[in-house]
Amino acid sequence: MISESDIHNASILLVDDVEANVCLLERMLRGAGYTSIASTTEPYEAYELHRKNRYDLIMLDLKMPGMDGFQVMEDLKKIEADAYLPVLVITAHPDQKLRALKAGAKDFVSKPLDLAEVQARVHNMLEVRLLNKEAHNYGKSQESLALHDSLTGLANRRLLIERASLVVAHARRNKSGMAVMYLDLDGFKQINDTWGHDAGDILLKMAAGRLVDAVRQEDTVARLGGDEFVIALSQIGNADDAAKVAAKLMTAMSQPYDLQGRTVNMTASAGVAIYPVHGEDVDTLMKSADLALYDAKRAGKNAYRVSERTDLSAIASNG
Repeated sequence: MISESDIHNASILLVDDVEANVCLLERMLRGAGYTSIASTTEPYEAYELHRKNRYDLIMLDLKMPGMDGFQVMEDLKKIEADAYLPVLVITAHPDQKLRALKAGAKDFVSKPLDLAEVQARVHNMLEVRLLNKEAHNYGKSQESLALHDSLTGLANRRLLIERASLVVAHARRNKSGMAVMYLDLDGFKQINDTWGHDAGDILLKMAAGRLVDAVRQEDTVARLGGDEFVIALSQIGNADDAAKVAAKLMTAMSQPYDLQGRTVNMTASAGVAIYPVHGEDVDTLMKSADLALYDAKRAGKNAYRVSERTDLSAIASNG
């Protein structure tokens, strides 16, 4: 919800080559309660100022020597990816109003300036601009929620599949390798049963942080639910490479956890599948890695296993 305070605190840039005009506009705006006002008498500076500050409104004079308002708007379009220009043009020439609107300006005020007109048009433009920004930010936050685990902030299954598919495609194109690791915490249910789900959630977030720290930036760590994590690892060419990464993760996960003032010892087990030996698509690789995790659990936990299964039809039938 946009408030009057939001509107009056919005950022405004004044662009006019005549200092007296800038002073008049600033006095009008400050008298109306606007607090964040910048200005320049050099039209060439408008592009760089807006690139750095992303103003909510630019009040732009059209008639300026050297570089007129139309040229300024063309430059500003290079910044705004959606071509939305938060520009309110100022002109004494009625015949230029339509041209300015077609060039991307959202509204205009006429010279000589009328205080009531300036206040009304500035207020209306800022309200629309802030509502658009609020809607855009909400959309971005919803998009992020749709792709990330709400507890840990890690990728969720959907984002994992998207990213892992790209890594598989890259490996296929370059005739290289990649790996998928399925990992869960040993005995995690006991934490929830003993100390409650709040303590369990804290432990899961700590474990997620350790996994992210232990892999490379280009790798993707995802949480599928509960204590199940999947990691898509790029540039893993063979079982030895996969074993090194798995051993590093086992060491990181087995370090003591400080859980609400209590020291908790927790280990993890993992299964690894390597492209293309254990599967040529993400779904098959995840199934193969899950089977390898099951083998690691049967071996006594706190262990990892690289898949030894190469019968892809058998793996698929297990799904």
